[in-house]
Amino acid sequence: MLQSYIKITEGFERLRTDKDGVVSFEYVIVAACIVAAVSAAFGTGTASGIGSVLLTSITSIGTAVANAVSA
Repeated sequence: MLQSYIKITEGFERLRTDKDGVVSFEYVIVAACIVAAVSAAFGTGTASGIGSVLLTSITSIGTAVANAVSA
């Protein structure tokens, strides 16, 4: 039990002094904030906003390509 405690304590000590691990964790937090901000700004559904515009545009492009191929 004492050996496990020592290994865990040493692991935490290395993690505390490991600057690269902290930086990569900060990047994960920043990425999550960016995803949340984009999701809040544009929404997650296709009923309105940019989702609706993209759905309509992709549908019309698909129809135009299908008509061009069959002609």
